Amino acid sequence: MGSLVGKTALVTGASRGIGRGIARELARQGALVAVHYGANEQAARETVELIDRDGGRAFAVRAELGAPDDVETLYSQVETGLAEQGQGPELDILVNNAAVSGSARIHEVTPELFDRLFAVNTRSLLFLVQRGLKNLRDGGRIINVSSAATRIAYPESVVYSMTKGALNTFTLALAKELGPRGITVNAVGPGFVATDMNADRRATEEAAARLAGWSVFNRLGQPSDIAEIVGFLASDASRWITGQCLDASGGSGL
Repeated sequence: MGSLVGKTALVTGASRGIGRGIARELARQGALVAVHYGANEQAARETVELIDRDGGRAFAVRAELGAPDDVETLYSQVETGLAEQGQGPELDILVNNAAVSGSARIHEVTPELFDRLFAVNTRSLLFLVQRGLKNLRDGGRIINVSSAATRIAYPESVVYSMTKGALNTFTLALAKELGPRGITVNAVGPGFVATDMNADRRATEEAAARLAGWSVFNRLGQPSDIAEIVGFLASDASRWITGQCLDASGGSGL
């Protein structure tokens, strides 16, 4: 029996990559997982199918973050999905993983890029948490997926790095705000992980080797490397940790 049996979880951006890995890990530990996706329904179904195959429970929910009424659309589907699984509307775990990227140095940044990244990575996340607090049980867990780019200067993606810096500040403030409810709030900061998001940056063997070279282990991270850290933060074993950003970059930039 896993440590999350009887728990319910929502993982945003869970159709692929790190989000899929997190959804699978939480389900492996026994949680019923709402797999959120923005557009790729097939990928979300594949995530649910993988969880089902492994003996877990999950269902998919769709909402385009950054669009009007995105938060209410998402939670309406989450509550409907939970009801169909014989559950109430309550959540125990909220993992904010959904994000969009955009490589641009300072002289390449456009207002459109800035607005898009902050709309999804920061604004939607804040209001998603605000609305989710109606569902989140006391003693619950909020886990935000940040980036090592908040610790290591990465001018190639300056706006993306800024959005993740805002997320870390939000994590800190929220941890103090929700402490009286016994809710822990933490962030996880991956480095380069082998996902679709950075596929163009590792398109050649040389490029992949350069990215791997950031880590002291000289390899790219895998979604499971991040997912198992999130699984720990979602469990009772992490009850005395809050307001932290755990570096999950394989020692990148040391």
